[in-house]
Amino acid sequence: MGTFAVINPATGETVTEYADATAEEIEASLASAQKAYKEWARTTTVAERAALAKRAAELFDERKDELGAIINREMGKPLEQAVGEAEFSGAITAAFAENAEKWLADEHLEVEDDLKTFFRYQGTGVILGIMPWNYPYYQVARFAVPNLILGNTIVLKHAAQCPESALALEQLFLDAGFPKGAYVNVFATHEQLADIIADDRIQGVSLTGSERAGAIVAEQAGRHLKKCVLELGGSDVFLVLDTNDLDHAVEHAVGGRMENTGQACNGSKRIVVADKYFDEFSEKFKAAIAGQSYEAGDFGPLSSAAATKNLTAQVEGALAQGAEVLVGNNTPEGNLYTPTVISNITPAMDVYSQELFGPVAQLYKVSSDAEAIELANSSPYGLGSVIICDDLERAEQVGNQLDVGMVFIGGAGLEGADVPFGGVQKSGQGREQGRGDHRWRGHRGCWRARRWREEVGLRPRTRQGWHAGVRQQEALPLRWLSSLRKRLSPPDPLGFGGLSRDRR
Repeated sequence: MGTFAVINPATGETVTEYADATAEEIEASLASAQKAYKEWARTTTVAERAALAKRAAELFDERKDELGAIINREMGKPLEQAVGEAEFSGAITAAFAENAEKWLADEHLEVEDDLKTFFRYQGTGVILGIMPWNYPYYQVARFAVPNLILGNTIVLKHAAQCPESALALEQLFLDAGFPKGAYVNVFATHEQLADIIADDRIQGVSLTGSERAGAIVAEQAGRHLKKCVLELGGSDVFLVLDTNDLDHAVEHAVGGRMENTGQACNGSKRIVVADKYFDEFSEKFKAAIAGQSYEAGDFGPLSSAAATKNLTAQVEGALAQGAEVLVGNNTPEGNLYTPTVISNITPAMDVYSQELFGPVAQLYKVSSDAEAIELANSSPYGLGSVIICDDLERAEQVGNQLDVGMVFIGGAGLEGADVPFGGVQKSGQGREQGRGDHRWRGHRGCWRARRWREEVGLRPRTRQGWHAGVRQQEALPLRWLSSLRKRLSPPDPLGFGGLSRDRR
C-alpha cells in the first residue's frame, strides 16, 4: 500500500490506493514545471494567464457535483458542503482572474531624480504547494490560481487521503488550457518533499497544515533560502461583547464552530461570552449544538480514525482534569463524533492551549473586555477571531488588542478572494488571497465588519456556503477596516518582482 489512498471515513472502506511517486516521476515533474515556467509563463501576459483562470473557474462550477462527490468520499464532508466548496473555489478563481490586471499593474513611484521608477510583479519560477485534506479544493485554489496568473508554475503535493481530488484538480487546470507542466500533481512522500524543497528549480513553498509540519518545512526552506508561506493551526475566539440580537450571535457561533464538522483551522473554537449575556446565550447555544443532525447533513464523520482517536483523547483528558460536558457524550460511533460543548476549563488544563479539530466548542464566561482580551491572547495560536458587538468603535478597540492575523466584526464566515488570510504566532506566517501589494506592509492584519439590520436578509459568504446550522444572515456589508500597527508582513503571493527604473 502506498502513502496515498481513499479510505471512506464514514465506512472505513479502502476505496482506492495509489503508488507513491518514483524518483524518476519526481524528476519528470520538476523538469516539466521548469520547462513550462521558461517557455510559457515567461512568454505570456497577465491577461492571457487570467483568461485561462477564468475558464478554470467555469470548470469548477460545471464539475461541482462530481468534485463534491469525490471529497465527500475522501474526507467525509457532507455532500452539500462539498459541492459548496467546489463552487467557492470557482468564485475565488474567477475573482483572481477578473482582478488580475488591476492588482498586478505596475505602480509608479515618485523619486527625486525623476527617472521612471515602478514596482512590477513577476513570477519567479516553480512553487511547491503542500496542501491539507480539510478543504481539498479551496486551499489549492487560493494558493495555485494567483501564482499561475502571476507567472509561476506549480508542483502540488496534496494530502495522502485526497488523491482523487488531487488528480481531478490537475485535470481541471489542463482542461482549462494551462499547458503541461504549469500545474503538476505529485504523489510525493515526506522524504521526497525534502529533496524537492532542496532542488534549485523550486523557488518557494506554501504549506497549509499542522504546526509540526510547518516547523519541518520552514526549517527545510530556510536552509535552502526559499520563500515560505505557512498557514497552520488555530484556536480562534468568538467574542460576544454587546448585542441586541443574541439569536444572531448564537447562529454565527454555531456556524463558526460546526463548519466542515469543526475541522477548520479558523473555526470558532473558543466561545467567550460577556456575563450579562452568558446564561441566555449558553442555553440557546447548547440547544443549537444539540440540534445538529448527521442525517440532515449538518455534520459528517471526522476525516479518519486517527482524527477521531485524537479528539476523543483530548476531551477525555479535559474531563479528567475537571472540565464539564454540557452537550455531547464523548462516545463516537466509528468516526461520527457527537457535537459537543465543554466548559469549566481552566488555564491549568491541557485543553486550554490545544486546538480541538472537530465539533467540540469550549464555552467561557468573562466579566469585562479586558478579561476577554486576556483569555483570547492566552492561546499559543493567533489565526482569526470574531467579535459580536453592536458598538463598532468598541469592537475595533478590542480587536486592536488581539494577537491574531484576522479580525471579523459582526459575524463568522467573512472570507473571500479579496480578503488576505493568515495568522501570527504558531498559526504561521505570510498571507494568501487578497491583493499581494507592497502597500500592505505595516498592516497588522485583516479586519472585516458587518452592520446588521432586520429588513435585509443576506446569506454569508463562506468557503462552502454555510451548513444547515446557519440558515441566514441579516447583514449589510461594510467596508474593510485595517489596523496600521507594524507587526505583520503583507499578503505574500509567492513570487513577485522588484524595482524597475527607466530613463525617459
